[in-house]
Amino acid sequence: MIEDAHRLGAGLGLAVWNEDEAGPYQAIPQPGASWQPQGKPSRRPHEYIRGGTAKMLTLLHPETGQVRVKGVRNSTNSVLHAWLQQELTAITLALPRGPLAGEGDRAQWQRWQEGLGVRFTLRERLPPLRVLLILDNLAGHKTPAFVCWLMDHGIMPLYTPLGGSWLNMAESIQRILVSRALLGQCPSGPGQIIEWLEATARAWNREPTPFVWGGKRSARRERARQRRHALGGSGACTLRTVRRARAKGYEHDK
Repeated sequence: MIEDAHRLGAGLGLAVWNEDEAGPYQAIPQPGASWQPQGKPSRRPHEYIRGGTAKMLTLLHPETGQVRVKGVRNSTNSVLHAWLQQELTAITLALPRGPLAGEGDRAQWQRWQEGLGVRFTLRERLPPLRVLLILDNLAGHKTPAFVCWLMDHGIMPLYTPLGGSWLNMAESIQRILVSRALLGQCPSGPGQIIEWLEATARAWNREPTPFVWGGKRSARRERARQRRHALGGSGACTLRTVRRARAKGYEHDK
């Protein structure tokens, strides 16, 4: 379902966004390379002082590569939901004006619940579907008030399965931003971490790189799966063909 959202969502006229929270990041010297004048290596404090932590809230639009980032001291539901509602409201207002609500709206929503063992209950009256929001399978993302708010604004949440966070492309942009902002640095406190993370996101948005699902790596994985050989009638397989045993007494004709 999430792969369909990545591959087909934009073609169906839906804006696809990925959401994730990263951190905590400690205000201590961060490992990594840094540029220094010759003969003047970077110096680190000899004391080990914990200066607090900061986290990063992220929304990624893979089609354009645009990212929305906010640094926070904590990511409780009250903080996260307030930020998401603010950002998602701005996102939906910027979308082209969609059709008025019609009878086919429920089918659009139900299409993204097909095959799920556990589904949240759709509202009786639904607006046209406009956004697919991919986010982690956390309890805080499933509170009734938040899910109802999403539906009221034409946003369908798609939750990654347990152990399936690799389906969320926001994790990729977070790794890029954090490495650019923090590696080799020595932040003095959470405020400086927040400042660096948000500044790095603004610099990224000046020339963003679009994210595409799949690509060469996905094709290699698919070829590797196709090279597996089934064993018997179970789900077992092998990467090498198993030589068949010849029947006893069988002689090869020369």
